[in-house]
Amino acid sequence: MVSVSPASSAPSAEVDRFWRWRGFRICYRQSGETGPAVVLVHGFGASIGHWRDNIPALARSCRVYALDLLGFGKSHKPTPGLVVDYTFETWGDLLADFCRDIVGEAAFLVGNSIGCIVVMQTATTHPEWVRGVVQLNCSLRLLHDKRPATQSWFKRMGAPLLQNLLGIKPVGDFFFTQLATPKTVRNILLQAYKRQERVTEELIELLIEPAKDPRASDVFVAFTRYSQGPLPEELLERLTCPTLVVWGAEDPWEPLELARDFENYSAVDRFVVLEGVGHCPQDEAPEEVNGILSEWILDLVPLSATDEKSSL
Repeated sequence: MVSVSPASSAPSAEVDRFWRWRGFRICYRQSGETGPAVVLVHGFGASIGHWRDNIPALARSCRVYALDLLGFGKSHKPTPGLVVDYTFETWGDLLADFCRDIVGEAAFLVGNSIGCIVVMQTATTHPEWVRGVVQLNCSLRLLHDKRPATQSWFKRMGAPLLQNLLGIKPVGDFFFTQLATPKTVRNILLQAYKRQERVTEELIELLIEPAKDPRASDVFVAFTRYSQGPLPEELLERLTCPTLVVWGAEDPWEPLELARDFENYSAVDRFVVLEGVGHCPQDEAPEEVNGILSEWILDLVPLSATDEKSSL
């Protein structure tokens, strides 16, 4: 089931559309009428708006879709555990069904941060719906249960303690309210973004607005306590589609020196480093990222072939 609000005859990046997935409302936007299908998947705590400077540019040569994952943005935020589990397997199924029901064909999947894990999960469990994968500063999942050897003693002891404390609802709710303020969000962004002029009031507002949902705290706590699921290298080993990796060299959370190992996997077609860019290249350096993505996708799928397919 698809409902659109407000009504529009032409696909527009500014129109919020809604699709029902397993009874839950999923928000998405689309733009562009010809070319290969591209689906954009945000990172933790973000939403469709994080692609605001990418959708119009990519839509010149591609049919572009961006969605709010279940639990984020304007999508439904069902109670964790009781109604749904917020795992990469859940989001992978969601993304594959989105390609089937809304896109209507296999697509190039582009992710940022944890969105990279989501698109790789989709590509490994539902390869028939994925033509290629783009990773923008993939989450390395450095606090995963399988990585004790790479963690300091403080992290090995402190992370589980904090996760257990957050599981106490009043504590989790209080912690979330302290984070979901303009001042705190600004400080986090200034740490994540090397190009700090990109940290604008517009960006802060688009990240804070979904946090006003009464269930946003529950989703935040559920994922913060999630240290299981796939590691990126486990998914990379299973990928069979071409993969582009783009990395902001100044990422304080996902170190470039660790990400370099991605180049050793056969699925990785190209590894691009962006100097002077942090954790969110698509928003910090949109012109560079848009050009890299468009060139790579159209090299794989010549425009003449996609135009012919779109007209069928």
